[in-house]
Amino acid sequence: MTGLEILLLVLVLVVLVGAAQLVQTARPFIVNAVAGLVVLYIAQVVFGVGVAVTPIVLAVVAIGGVPGSVLVIALSLVGVAF
Repeated sequence: MTGLEILLLVLVLVVLVGAAQLVQTARPFIVNAVAGLVVLYIAQVVFGVGVAVTPIVLAVVAIGGVPGSVLVIALSLVGVAF
């Protein structure tokens, strides 16, 4: 193997490790967002609550999870936001 091949191999390994770290960091937000969106969907289907899924709603739900989605629903019902 030449020096260039070794350098490319090391570079690919560094990128893979960085991508794995990024996925590990983002995993809780992804799980929270999915759980919160499921709660919003159930609220829309069962109770007829109309909450538009906007980037702001998604950020609140991703950070807060199920409590965040309950907060979004409550604020929507009161008419304060969303």
